[in-house]
Amino acid sequence: MAVKVGDIAPDFTLPAQNGAAVSLKDYRGQKAVVLYFYPKDDTPGCTAESCAFRDQYEVFKNAGAEVIGVSGDSSESHQRFAAKYNLPFTLLSDQGDQVRKQYGATAAFGLFPGRVTYIIDQQGVVQYVFDSMLNFQGHVTEALKTLQTLSK
Repeated sequence: MAVKVGDIAPDFTLPAQNGAAVSLKDYRGQKAVVLYFYPKDDTPGCTAESCAFRDQYEVFKNAGAEVIGVSGDSSESHQRFAAKYNLPFTLLSDQGDQVRKQYGATAAFGLFPGRVTYIIDQQGVVQYVFDSMLNFQGHVTEALKTLQTLSK
């Protein structure tokens, strides 16, 4: 069952690229979260999407949001990916895709990892879901638009 607008975002705890455990609940009451699920580190589409988030990271921070990327890759893979492209935000390792399945962020008949972004407000409520395998820049653009409407 997919998470949709108006739902409370399911909490989770996953290892980050630095090995630290990161929980969604740690941000509740503090910051909005841009949670983006992507298929795989260091592939052309995922690199384009992650670099687009990187390039707008200061804008996200100024809007009171934290960007968090999630894929099934290992923390070590995330560490290499983040270092290679100077990604300033957290990447979480969802090996086994448990959190991805919990959110319903799958594509192609539910068989493959999807590219889905969730905008979660400070109270933990999902405000927007953007699901597109090919519109990499759209994930960033739509997230920023949504955050701007939240801050008004």
